[in-house]
Amino acid sequence: MTFRPVVATSQSQPAIEGAGVHLRRVFGFDDPSLTDPFLMMDDFRNDDPRMYAKGFPWHPHRGIETITYVLEGEVEHADSLGNKGLLSAGSLQWMTAGSGILHQEMPQGDAQGRMHGFQLWANLPRDLKMTAPRYQDIAAADLPIEGDEDGTLVKVLIGSFWGKKSPVDGIAADPMLLDISVPAGRRKTFHVDTRANALAYVFAGSGRFRDASDPIGIQVEKEYQGQELALRDYSGNRTLVRFGAGDEITVEAGEDGLRFLLMTGQPIQEPVAWHGPIVMNTRDELVQAFDELNNGTFIKQSAGG
Repeated sequence: MTFRPVVATSQSQPAIEGAGVHLRRVFGFDDPSLTDPFLMMDDFRNDDPRMYAKGFPWHPHRGIETITYVLEGEVEHADSLGNKGLLSAGSLQWMTAGSGILHQEMPQGDAQGRMHGFQLWANLPRDLKMTAPRYQDIAAADLPIEGDEDGTLVKVLIGSFWGKKSPVDGIAADPMLLDISVPAGRRKTFHVDTRANALAYVFAGSGRFRDASDPIGIQVEKEYQGQELALRDYSGNRTLVRFGAGDEITVEAGEDGLRFLLMTGQPIQEPVAWHGPIVMNTRDELVQAFDELNNGTFIKQSAGG
């Protein structure tokens, strides 16, 4: 077993997307090979509906997959294939944009106006860029949670871990996405695929990863309610931790406990041509995609198929 060293840490940065949603961009500013197969991640959380209510109206995607995970509030979605749905607190959506889709995502706060969720973009390899689009919506109750005797909780969003398997399937980069909560003062080691790139995003509490300075986050109350992990405080700092090679990650939670997303995926190692919501391999493919968007031939699949 070899511990993965921490090679970089960074703070998420304020951004405004969609029709005026105030969020924090975790990564997506720099060389995409550093986070391959993941391209971008946003953390959207706010207690003020004016900061998110206008949402993300109709917009296109091609060449990627998006993962939306809701912690508080709801997200209403619809697409050009006729799909409609509502992501409630604790639920997950995996959308394969593939050859092209138009969709919208409209956040709605809970009874107290709170909205919190994440969106992660995963790249598609060249041979799947033009695959048929599809959605996978997974209810909170269907996402497995496994607990350890020391109070550590792991919610398996994507992939398999500790004998539990997410119902999400058929995804390109064989990723793993976990929502991990570690009690105060506990030191834990998590096994990861040595062939995969690995990132951790601390969004609550504080702690120390091996060879890293403390990623200081926010105060958090940790609760286990049936099949859900509850979060109660949404202000404060957010830290991304990027790991080097190895097959184990070690973390020690601070005095407030620690909650973070752990994401791993097989690097695709292909050229990335990226503009806005479309990610292809070459500039010519990008130009073609936007030409099709302008002339009405972008959507390759009709409603119902």
